[in-house]
Amino acid sequence: MKNVIVIYYTQSGQLEKIAQKIAQPLLEDKEISVTYYNIEMEKPFPFPWPKSDFFDVFPESFLQIPAPIKKPSQEILEKKYDLVILAYQVWYLTPSIPINSFLKSEFGQQILNNKPVVTVIGARNMWVMAQEKMKKMIKNSNATLVGNIALVDRHINHISVITIVHWMFTGKKSKYLGIFPKPGVSDEEIFTSSRFGKIITKHLKNNQFDALQAELIAHNAIEIRPFLVEMDKKANKMFSKWANFIIKKTDSRPTWLKFFNLYLFVAIWIISPIVYILHLFSIPFKNNQIKKEKTYFKEV
Repeated sequence: MKNVIVIYYTQSGQLEKIAQKIAQPLLEDKEISVTYYNIEMEKPFPFPWPKSDFFDVFPESFLQIPAPIKKPSQEILEKKYDLVILAYQVWYLTPSIPINSFLKSEFGQQILNNKPVVTVIGARNMWVMAQEKMKKMIKNSNATLVGNIALVDRHINHISVITIVHWMFTGKKSKYLGIFPKPGVSDEEIFTSSRFGKIITKHLKNNQFDALQAELIAHNAIEIRPFLVEMDKKANKMFSKWANFIIKKTDSRPTWLKFFNLYLFVAIWIISPIVYILHLFSIPFKNNQIKKEKTYFKEV
């Protein structure tokens, strides 16, 4: 019997659906036991988000400062796992506070120690630099990353910004104004993600994960958009300056978070289109770099 633990944190329920769909083929196999662990915070994060609360988590999110989480059950802690499936959201270009808190906790370290890990990302679109941070945390947990799956909103960047804001601040996964597409990962993509579970099942039962990521890639587990990679890198540099500045401003924090909100608006609606045009012109000169980055970010 193979034991698998599926670890996740969700607010809207989307990531839970993704994790369950991917794990479905494993759950249906009589030779595999699947345990679900939903991370619970000592102080829960709200959903829908009040706008002030959403921006208030920025410094701690980006700087990867953990918060207290509830201890998993003794049954979860005592079981020996053959595979960990770690599903996470991206908050401010970084693994979310709940998943970061779990990975840095004593019991997180205990569960992951010396285990193969498959990461599953549910994000709007920019996730590659968050995964780089995740790689380091997995390594620090003495675990081995053997696979990665990224499910994202496939609509163009600015459309997805509008729809995700509508969803986050109202809690409604609906067509904004009746004309925009539904926010988040599409229902069809979530439904068909069970194909990844079938691939994972095969490699798990063979006790061999060396070729897992190559097969996941062959079944479209990862899509790399060069412009979003470029934006992700640039935004990380700016977020680092903002986060390190705001975290020190205890008394004036709310005021500086409002300035950060304004910066985001300008970055998304004014700077981003300019960067995109420059990116298009630069493509002929960066073909080799783009190819290398596509290959690198698809791998584990």
